[in-house]
Amino acid sequence: MSSLTLQHIGIMIAQNPIVRHVSLTLASGEIGCLLGPSGCGKTTLLRGIAGFQALHEGQILLDDQVVSSSTTTQPPEQRGIGMVFQDFALFPHLTVAENIAFGMRKASSTERRLRVDELLTRIGLPGYQGRYPHELSGGQQQRIALARALAPRPRILLLDEPFSSLDAELREKLALEVRQLLKQEGITALLVTHDQQEAFAMADKAGMMYQGELLQWETPYQLYHTPRHQLVADFIGHGVLMQGTVNASGSLASPLGMIENSALLQVAAGTPVSFLVRPDDIVMDPRSRLRGTIKSRGFRGAHNLYTVALPSGIEILTLSPSHEQLEVGSKIGLRPEFDHLVVFAADYCELPGSWQLPEAQTP
Repeated sequence: MSSLTLQHIGIMIAQNPIVRHVSLTLASGEIGCLLGPSGCGKTTLLRGIAGFQALHEGQILLDDQVVSSSTTTQPPEQRGIGMVFQDFALFPHLTVAENIAFGMRKASSTERRLRVDELLTRIGLPGYQGRYPHELSGGQQQRIALARALAPRPRILLLDEPFSSLDAELREKLALEVRQLLKQEGITALLVTHDQQEAFAMADKAGMMYQGELLQWETPYQLYHTPRHQLVADFIGHGVLMQGTVNASGSLASPLGMIENSALLQVAAGTPVSFLVRPDDIVMDPRSRLRGTIKSRGFRGAHNLYTVALPSGIEILTLSPSHEQLEVGSKIGLRPEFDHLVVFAADYCELPGSWQLPEAQTP
């Protein structure tokens, strides 16, 4: 197992800054995930770690040894880093066993065979040694691609949107299986994805990138419940940012009514704020005086996700068990119930290009 440390990484392509001042640490055996919209620099950062992209500033360390900086670069083949790509990149003319053993050229034939058999058992495909990639499903091909990357026992494994070509149900299932396999192998790994459920299923640490910067790097739980920037709050989960004002008694006057929470104790009276409202913060309550109109309904398996318009015209989201199906256009009672109220300064500019993002105030 190896640790990974990035210190103030900057990467430029054609004189354009793609990655800016990124710092993060993964301890040995930890699995990390980089989230963010397309074009935010996730894959470029991954290529920098692998050694395929030169650094403009900062340095990358494996086990406290510098492998990349603005002045020195260790060749990719000397870093002991494995990669898994979204297109699988299996060799169509090689069998499953030959694909997995491809990176083990220095091992003996016996060592290669034993390692292939071990990994096929671990990924749930024993006996598939003689098959070819075209005889496998998409999920099976991705398992083989992962086994091939793990076969040489890399120090670090990098995964670039490895499940993006698979359907949603298979993605989440495979993410859990991959996490278990990485933990069994004791591999430190960094995953790039735009799928939050995939990230939450796999990661010990997660972060969101935006326009080349890493806005926050913490556990998935902290990223979801205590986002430190409005962009993180807006991207992670189905959240809505609403406006309100803290009054003299320390309560928040808002379109949801008066809200009381310990997070508001840090806010001066009269301060206008933005606050985050997620579906699990809103409870359907027929006795509530706050009413809303259902605008749409989305099936989510055990739950339906409802978009509800308040009298003010603001739309929020709420969940309800799917066996209690409510019709679009019907009126419902709503009650806010915040366990984690996240509050931001109301004057934050949401337009791209603002790098000094405000810190959130949390309990």
